[in-house]
Amino acid sequence: MPPTPSPPPIDVFVHSGTAEWWQIVAAFGPIAVVLGAVAAAFIGWRTLKQKAIADDRAEWWKRTQWALDRALDEDENTKALGLATLDVLAHSDLARNEELELLDIAWKSVNGASDGGSDPGGVVDSADDMGENGTTADDTGEGRS
Repeated sequence: MPPTPSPPPIDVFVHSGTAEWWQIVAAFGPIAVVLGAVAAAFIGWRTLKQKAIADDRAEWWKRTQWALDRALDEDENTKALGLATLDVLAHSDLARNEELELLDIAWKSVNGASDGGSDPGGVVDSADDMGENGTTADDTGEGRS
């Protein structure tokens, strides 16, 4: 078997001038990919956070509807349960000012109808006991600030 011929020599040209513009732009490619990934991760995180808050608020509203239904019941025990639940929900961080105003209106209408029209104060600002047994006021005797 004859010996294998060696490959022909390869000529290498080294340019000593400045780099072309596209070479400079290409050097920033990996940085652009990393920045894009960071931006996408941030957007995804914000979207998940926003969805979690929206889900929590939707669940808060379902509980509020349940409590309002109980607060408007004819049975005094059921009404007390609904009002106590509304008090707890009113102190939640999920409650916005608009919803707190609605709870104030509901509280006034329910209590106004049951005790001859007196104005006990709002759900949020009232330090009064809610319900007949007086067990639903907070321990400090102060309403939500």
